[in-house]
Amino acid sequence: MKNALPLALVALLTTAAASPPPAFDIGRVTQDIRTLASDAFEGRGPATAGETKTVDYIVAQMKAAGLQPGNKGAWTQDVPLLKSNIVGAPALSLSVDGRARTLTQGEEIAVRAALTGQSEVSIAGAPLVFVGYGVKAPERQWDDFKGVDLKGKIMVVLVNDPDFEGGEGDFGGKAMTYYGRWTYKYEEGARQGAAGVLVIHEYAPASYGWPTVKNSNTNTMFDIVRSDPKLSHAAMEGWIQRDLAAELFKASGLDLEAMKAAARKRDFKPVPLKATLTARYQVKPEQIVSKNVVGMLPGTKHPQETVIYSGHWDHLGVGAPDAKGDRIYNGARDNASGIAMVLELARAYAKAPRTDRSVAFLAVTAEEKGLLGSEYYAANPVFPLATTAGVLNLDMLVGAGAARDFSTSGSAKNGVLDRLIAEGKAEGRAYSPDPLPEAGHYYRSDHFPFAKRGVPAVSFEPGHDLVQGGKARGEALSAAFTKESYHQPSDEWSADWDMGGVLPDLKLVYSVGRTLADSRDWPEWSADSEFRAARDASKGQRR
Repeated sequence: MKNALPLALVALLTTAAASPPPAFDIGRVTQDIRTLASDAFEGRGPATAGETKTVDYIVAQMKAAGLQPGNKGAWTQDVPLLKSNIVGAPALSLSVDGRARTLTQGEEIAVRAALTGQSEVSIAGAPLVFVGYGVKAPERQWDDFKGVDLKGKIMVVLVNDPDFEGGEGDFGGKAMTYYGRWTYKYEEGARQGAAGVLVIHEYAPASYGWPTVKNSNTNTMFDIVRSDPKLSHAAMEGWIQRDLAAELFKASGLDLEAMKAAARKRDFKPVPLKATLTARYQVKPEQIVSKNVVGMLPGTKHPQETVIYSGHWDHLGVGAPDAKGDRIYNGARDNASGIAMVLELARAYAKAPRTDRSVAFLAVTAEEKGLLGSEYYAANPVFPLATTAGVLNLDMLVGAGAARDFSTSGSAKNGVLDRLIAEGKAEGRAYSPDPLPEAGHYYRSDHFPFAKRGVPAVSFEPGHDLVQGGKARGEALSAAFTKESYHQPSDEWSADWDMGGVLPDLKLVYSVGRTLADSRDWPEWSADSEFRAARDASKGQRR
């Protein structure tokens, strides 16, 4: 935001900077990460023995820190979810120009267990139709469907949105809009009545490799419990490799790159492919209850107002083995690190004088399944959203060392970010905007369910301008993690991690939350933010 900071905020931040920082214990942070990311916790999958161990551990640490139960006397919030698994190996095949080709789950294709509640997916010879980016955006006068009938057909769609390749156009340039997210593609496929949706994977527009797609889509699937899930999901949802897509287009007398270029234009029309898909597999749907963990410290003057620190405790659990035979997806950075930071912040707050506003510490479930724990909380808040002053989410931290800068996941455009920037400057750290806005990170972290309901929220990220090695080393380490360890069993705790960034990151997010919790300020969204209207609608509930 370009608006100058209020003088009261500047004074608060100056006072906070002059106050002694709390005594954070990096050894405790390390131990929490090692414990939560150990094989004993089995990858912290929701509705597994790993969840029970994880929730028990977080509750025990919150109790020991001196927090109070945050959910009306309880430490947890029940999160009802639909859990779905494919039973056995799915039978998948393409018929291209009259020739049958068997597809292997996890190799050329990755289909998800149906989230419609059905116990079987049976699709016989469904025609494939390329629908470009699969966007229907009336406010941009954009419709990739042009009235095509997709009932009984498979919708083949590009990932990201129409501006990605060219960097400019009707969707705001390189930065991804929600129309670019794969979750939107699935939702739109359901609205169009498609029998299935296949997203074409490419590394750059997806921002991650095929191993991430495979590991995230071929294991247990979850969704919030919906009254009519078929309004949100097609029977079959999945991804295909780019090479397979190129073959399909070639067999149809088309060139994939030429069709991608055509899809960037408003006059694009759906193109039938000369191929059909057959898919048969059994699905085991069941409703389960997972847990969000909620601890809090009541405010002394305005306990009905809240500042929230959040992070997701879950990871992918036990899944397909990697090349070394490792089947446990430990999720050390993603997100044992964020939970360890939330717990250490809780300890610091508990030892310090109480804040004017209440401070809550929220560990949410099923982020890896689509931000489901935070979505459920935001739809069923323990602390009213209208009087939640702000949310600081912590996800995928530690390991690279101290940085001269810091960042956020996506572009926040709100007063919480203003505070981060001001406090960071006071501590000698610059703010670096998300270097990959085209990756859609803003829609991929647990701040988003709060933000879309109007609560000023950001996901804090360490910087890339490392004290040791500068931006070149920081960016190289980040890229290597994304390629080699993100959503893979190799995301494990390592004694080689440089924990030098933990203390300055903790100090920064503590200072921002502390000054907000001791203020009468209500952070706002920027005037052009799509979330401003939702916040303004509840303005009367804030003093």
